[in-house]
Order: sequence, then C-alpha cells, then structure tokens
Amino acid sequence: MGRSVIAVYKPRPGKHLELAEVVNRHWPVLQREGLVTDRPTHIMRAADGTIVEVFEWLSPEAIEQAHLNPEVLKIWEQFGAACEYAPIGSVPEAATLFSEFETLHPNQVP
Repeated sequence: MGRSVIAVYKPRPGKHLELAEVVNRHWPVLQREGLVTDRPTHIMRAADGTIVEVFEWLSPEAIEQAHLNPEVLKIWEQFGAACEYAPIGSVPEAATLFSEFETLHPNQVP
C-alpha cells in the first residue's frame, strides 16, 4: 500500500531557482527508479516562497530503498544545497482551517 508524504522545502537565500529545478526533477527520478505510485506529484508554493510537495511512495520498503539508491541520494544532495527541510507545521498556511497554496505545475519555475 502506498504512503503519502508532504515534503517542505524552504529555499536557502538566493536559491529559489535552483530549488525549483531540483523539485522539478525529484518525482521523475523517484518514478524512474520505481519508488512512487503513478499518482502525480502536487507541488505548491506558500506565501513566503516555501515549496510543498505531496507525493505517494509505492510502499514503506520503497522509502527504505530510496535511502540506498544512488540516483535518489544525488538529487537529495542537490536539495540540501538549495533548501532546508522543514515540517509542514512550520508553514504559516498550515495553521489555517483550509490551507491554501499557489499551485505550481511540474517544470514551472517559481
């Protein structure tokens, strides 16, 4: 059974475009490596520029496999250079009853 995840990426100063490029490549890499379901990723932007990505891992085992996969580790390293990971609760919109975000489509540069 799939496992949905909400990933939150706070761009480092001056790294908004770099983060956008990494986010746009993330899900395709996970898909190519057979780690996510066919459900497309949802990419959103908070008012402060934080990017929120929602996607579905294929299984708990796929999550474990991702942590050993060289292609995934490479892109995660690029994330580390472009952003800081954060919990969804740190995004101000998450405190509202109906959280609203700007929808970004894959390959749309913020």
